[in-house]
Amino acid sequence: MKKIFVRLLFLFLICFPANSETKINPIIEGRVDAKIKLIVYESLTCNHCAKFHKDVYPELKEKYIDTGLAVIEFKSFPLDIAALTASKIAHCKNDGKSEILHFLFENQSEWVKGNSVEEFNTNLKKILGKKKFNVDFEKCINNKKIEDYVLEDRIEGVKKFEVNATPTIIINGEKFDKPLTF
Repeated sequence: MKKIFVRLLFLFLICFPANSETKINPIIEGRVDAKIKLIVYESLTCNHCAKFHKDVYPELKEKYIDTGLAVIEFKSFPLDIAALTASKIAHCKNDGKSEILHFLFENQSEWVKGNSVEEFNTNLKKILGKKKFNVDFEKCINNKKIEDYVLEDRIEGVKKFEVNATPTIIINGEKFDKPLTF
C-alpha cells in the first residue's frame, strides 16, 4: 500500500509540477482591444497621483474607458517604502482589478502619515481592515513575486519611457508628464 501511494505521488508530481512561475496580473480597466492605450505610472504615496485619481480619472473613465474607446493600465512607480508596501497590497489579490488601488488613493491621507515604516504599515493595515478586503497583510507585503513585479514596473518606466515623476501617463506610446487636469 505504501509503495502504491509513493508511486501515485511521484506520478502526480511529474504530471502536475508546482507552478513556481505564478504570473502577477496587471491592474487594467477597459477593453484590452481599445484603440487608445493608456499607461499610468504612479506612486501610492504621491499626492499628485491621488489628485489625478480624484479629479481626472473619473472623467477619463466615463468618457473613454467605460465607452470602450480606451484601456488603462495602472503601473506601480513607488517613490518610497510605504508606496512599495501599498503597491504590493494593491496587487495582492492578483485579480487585475483596481478596487484596492482606488481605495488606497481615495484614503491616502488616512494611511500616509507617520515617521516610520511601522507606523505606515499600522495605518495601512487599519484602513484595509475597515473596508474588509480580505487580504492577508503580512503575506502580501512579504510576497517576493509581487515585490519583484512592482519593482519591474518602476524599472520599465525608467528604461522605456524615462519616467522620473508621478503621475506620468503614456498614451499610445507617447509620454505626458504631470497630467493634473483632464
